[in-house]
Amino acid sequence: MKKEIFHKLVRFILLTVGAVITVNGIGISFVSGALLGIICTLIAGISLFLIGIFYKFIRFHVHWIFKVVFGLLVALVGSVIIFVYSYGFNDTVTYREDAVIVLGAGLRGESLSIILRNRLDEAIEYYNENPEAYIVVSGGQGPDEDISEAEAMERYLYEQGVPLSKIIKEGKSTSTEENFRFSKAILDERLENGYSVGFITDDFHIYRAGKTAERVGFQNATHTHSNGVITTFLPNGFREFCAVMHMWVFQ
Repeated sequence: MKKEIFHKLVRFILLTVGAVITVNGIGISFVSGALLGIICTLIAGISLFLIGIFYKFIRFHVHWIFKVVFGLLVALVGSVIIFVYSYGFNDTVTYREDAVIVLGAGLRGESLSIILRNRLDEAIEYYNENPEAYIVVSGGQGPDEDISEAEAMERYLYEQGVPLSKIIKEGKSTSTEENFRFSKAILDERLENGYSVGFITDDFHIYRAGKTAERVGFQNATHTHSNGVITTFLPNGFREFCAVMHMWVFQ
């Protein structure tokens, strides 16, 4: 009897969690451009919901090897997502860096996305602690953007009281690697050898961004994170899982 109650509870949890994740994916699709993360969220939610519906059949008719493989996959995805978020919460900036790079995150026309605004607010907090540092705003112009991300970022920082003399624009990059590579080229010309640099991005993105910074030549780059929107936790987590796995396997 207790065993049957347990299985009914498991089925209820699968149905509930699957439905919640699916609704989350559908909702985020209207406000976010993170297509890969949204697709992965929908796949995860629908899969759990279907497992809940066919739980009895799966319990008695699916070979245990497939169940183990599925469980290991869920454990892998969950572990990587937890790792990247946990890593990102641990800020390492000293507030003595010569420059801090703010990674771009998309615009709507000329308006900042919530994610990008959060990153810039973190940059302002950093500047208040270390007004001697340069703030490099890095991001090019996407197909649905009216201006470059760097231009919009500079405007926002200036409106919030950061002097233009302390803002460096890098407005050509279209990826995280280009963010760092192009920013490094500018800083190498402007600062003396041995300068120190930090960067700002979302918590889930810190780990991969740090590895990218190392790859393009920024040794010992520090970092500080901006907090993401709670409703994007799973889409961003799934997208970052795919990106991190690609990095570990191919780079």
